[in-house]
Amino acid sequence: MSSGDPALDERVNQLVVLTERLTGLIADQAKAFEARRPQDAAANMEETARLANVYRHEALRIRQQAAVLNKLSKMQHQRLTRATEAFDAVIARHGRALHAAKIVTEGLVHAIAEEIAVQRSAGATYGPRGTKTKPATAASVTLNQRA
Repeated sequence: MSSGDPALDERVNQLVVLTERLTGLIADQAKAFEARRPQDAAANMEETARLANVYRHEALRIRQQAAVLNKLSKMQHQRLTRATEAFDAVIARHGRALHAAKIVTEGLVHAIAEEIAVQRSAGATYGPRGTKTKPATAASVTLNQRA
């Protein structure tokens, strides 16, 4: 069934297809983070960002014209609702995966910083006046933004 408005029907179909495609891309990213392979999540980052921007604009447009939803057939409304619910579920999963990756990353950074501190203090010796002297070495930690 359709709404009787071909332009509205096409717009709803495009929104459903967009939502389903974006849901698939974000699900793939979540899987990559869950598998501890964030580099795989970056593969479709550009397309995901582009589609997310289009989705944001379309969702805003629909919110501003809420009366349009009343014109949809029951089937169209259900299709759009199912696509949106799946999208919401995948966004929640993605958020959990990112949070877990963040915790692991922060733990690694803290462990590295602690190890550097231990190694720096290991070379400390006592000087002639009983004070601790440390070697005058400098170390830095560089994080690769692409990893």
